[in-house]
Amino acid sequence: MRSFPRFLRRCALLIGSLALLAACTTTDRGRAPALERQATWAVLPFANHTETPLAGNRAEAIAEALLHAQGVGRVLRHQPTTQQEALFDAGDVKRQQDALAWAREQQARYALTGAVDEWRYKVGVDGEPAAGVTLRIIDVASGDTLWTGAGGKSGWSREALSAVAQKLIRDLLSTGLSSAR
Repeated sequence: MRSFPRFLRRCALLIGSLALLAACTTTDRGRAPALERQATWAVLPFANHTETPLAGNRAEAIAEALLHAQGVGRVLRHQPTTQQEALFDAGDVKRQQDALAWAREQQARYALTGAVDEWRYKVGVDGEPAAGVTLRIIDVASGDTLWTGAGGKSGWSREALSAVAQKLIRDLLSTGLSSAR
C-alpha cells in the first residue's frame, strides 16, 4: 500500500514537469492557403526589434536554411548593398518595399519576411536563451500577406540561442508550409 502514494507523487511530478516544458514555448499561427512548394521563394529582410545587433540577419539565415531543408524549390535571399540593420533602425518600411521590388524583379512567387522581437540570453544564474519571432509569407505579385505566425521560445541554460531560434522558426514554418504542394 505504501507504493501507491509514491506512484501518485511520481505522476504529479511528471505532470508538473510537462506543464513547465509546455510553458517554454508560445506560438500562434494562421492557416496557410495552398502554396506552390516548387515555386521561387525570396527571403526578405527581418526587422530587428531587439537590442541585439544583427538579430534579424541571424533569423533570416536560419529561415533560408529551413526553407531549403523543407524542400522548397528555389530560395533566394535579398542582399542589400548597404548595412542591413542597425539598432533602432527607422528605415524598416522602405527597406521592406525595396526588398519586395527586388523579389518581383527575380520573379519570385512568395516572400518570407518577419521580425525578431527577442534574441538574447536571459539575465540570471542560468542565462537561458530566449527567442521571439514573427513570420509572414507574402504573395510577391500582389503584396498580400498569405500567412502569419508568431512565437516565443526559451531553452535551457546549456542550449545555444541559435538552436532555440531554429526550433521556433522550424515549428512556425512547418505550419506555414503544411499545405504547400
